[in-house]
Amino acid sequence: MTSVLRSVVTGVGGYLPDEIVTNDDLAKVVDTSDAWIVERTGIRQRHRMAEGQTVSDMAVEAARKALAAAGRTAAEVDMIIVATTTPDLTFPAVAAIVQRKLGAPVGVAFDVQAVCSGFVYALSVADGFVARGHSRCALVIGAEAMTKLMDWTDRGTCVLFADGAGAVVVEAREGEGTTEDQGLLGFALRCDGTKQDLLYVDGGPSTTGTVGHLRMQGNQVFRHAVVNISEAVVAAAKAAGVETSAVDWFIPHQANQRILLGVAHRLGIDETKVISTVAEHANTSAASIPLALAQAVEDGRIQPGQLLLLEAMGGGLTWGACVLRL
Repeated sequence: MTSVLRSVVTGVGGYLPDEIVTNDDLAKVVDTSDAWIVERTGIRQRHRMAEGQTVSDMAVEAARKALAAAGRTAAEVDMIIVATTTPDLTFPAVAAIVQRKLGAPVGVAFDVQAVCSGFVYALSVADGFVARGHSRCALVIGAEAMTKLMDWTDRGTCVLFADGAGAVVVEAREGEGTTEDQGLLGFALRCDGTKQDLLYVDGGPSTTGTVGHLRMQGNQVFRHAVVNISEAVVAAAKAAGVETSAVDWFIPHQANQRILLGVAHRLGIDETKVISTVAEHANTSAASIPLALAQAVEDGRIQPGQLLLLEAMGGGLTWGACVLRL
């Protein structure tokens, strides 16, 4: 049988800042309540990074855990891709800063900006290098400081977002070219730039010269999310050559509990197969999928050899899905 080169996730790791902000804490600074937030989003708390902490700091902590889980060291890493919309600096890329802080050797390092879909996009990019022999050991990281983009007078957005980082190690492994192989098996990536006004930040270097604040039309995003994500999931499963019914675990972007369950219901995926961390983590944008993955691996729910389905939707609008066998 002919062997093929696969991109295999060999280690996962997550990092959450120490400070926990509850819904009751937010009710002291904006017109909201715990009941209002939980009913509409499922969120009960979120983590906020410390003063002086950076996205690259969080990314490094997650990366170290992922490397340890994979039995690798920073000296073996030849590629770093960071999915983020909240970089330390306009440039250099967070990936370059992470490379320096980890002490990784000279190699490929860059950021991917697809907002909440960034981690799925970044995995696809890494697959393009690893499965073609251009990288042997890649770090793919989702890291965000979304609290830095909040308008704390806008209760429709400031209660939703949080900070954190998650990482995976992706390595080249020989497979048999079947759906039983370990590795990244199928992707579907999408963007519709005509929907920009539904979710965006109202600042940037070439417009206002400021960072800006996140703006969102929540009801419209919800409507597009359930339909569009479901289509991408079906396309990714088809690309992988599997049925969605064969999936062991569904790991969606942790935006809103109603969206998570709405997509699962539309796809016919049992709620018991859905990994949900939105109640504790809130929406950490590109970090949410790897954080949820890391938690479920750590607590033993996800086991080696199982088939996983990842999906996300973010500003752009961007969305996408990935099927992988751990």
